[in-house]
Amino acid sequence: MSIAYASEAQVSAQRRVRLFRNGRNQAVRIPVEFEIPGNEAIMHRDGDRLVIEPVRKRGLIALLKSMKPLNEDFPDIADPAPRRENVF
Repeated sequence: MSIAYASEAQVSAQRRVRLFRNGRNQAVRIPVEFEIPGNEAIMHRDGDRLVIEPVRKRGLIALLKSMKPLNEDFPDIADPAPRRENVF
């Protein structure tokens, strides 16, 4: 079974859905044409709209920016670099 995710052209499509209760929470079943990848999503309000977006993977730059800088010096390396050999 393959799942096709909504393209930008399909995002503007609308579909009426029913709300239901899941315990104390209000829930909505997301139709297959609106499925987003992954197991988590970000939800926020935009005026009177409720927006659900996929959690985006952080890139390497964002990850490096989130890390604390190293405050220690790197030790000197006692071993010299290996000799460069011409293999061709």
